[in-house]
Amino acid sequence: MTQFVFLGGFSVMQPDPGLIFWTTVIFLLVWVVLGRTAFRPIQESLKKRDSDIQNALDEAKRAREEIGKMQSQNELLLKEAQEQRATIIKEAKEIREATIKRAEEEAKVKVQAMIAEAKTDVEHMRLELKTSIKNELGNMALDIAEKLVRKELKSNTENMELAQKLVEEIKFN
Repeated sequence: MTQFVFLGGFSVMQPDPGLIFWTTVIFLLVWVVLGRTAFRPIQESLKKRDSDIQNALDEAKRAREEIGKMQSQNELLLKEAQEQRATIIKEAKEIREATIKRAEEEAKVKVQAMIAEAKTDVEHMRLELKTSIKNELGNMALDIAEKLVRKELKSNTENMELAQKLVEEIKFN
């Protein structure tokens, strides 16, 4: 075995107890300094990161639960909206049918009233025409009778005296 010998009899394979002591002291000092300046902030940072991750996971879980609740609420609202839509459509159809029925009934009543009025008008016209025809026939009969009576009166003097007497009686009444 060959030993590596460096400056002043220093051997890597056989360390000096003083070197071991100082190496240990320096190591402990470095460890304490690093512990206070680096390890503690790193450890606190890791703890903070761990708690942040846990908080984020908890928040995500709450968000998922809330989204689930919202989805169920949305489904309920959608069902309610569909039911309301169906109800509104049903009511609109009923209103439309009632309106159509009412309009048909009103139209029937108006038509019946118009027919009754037309029948009344026709009856009045018929009576007026009948009365008018009777009056005309009466006037014609009177004209004919007057002409016949005049002709008779011209030929007969007795009748003439009777007619004169009747005319005088009519004037006095």
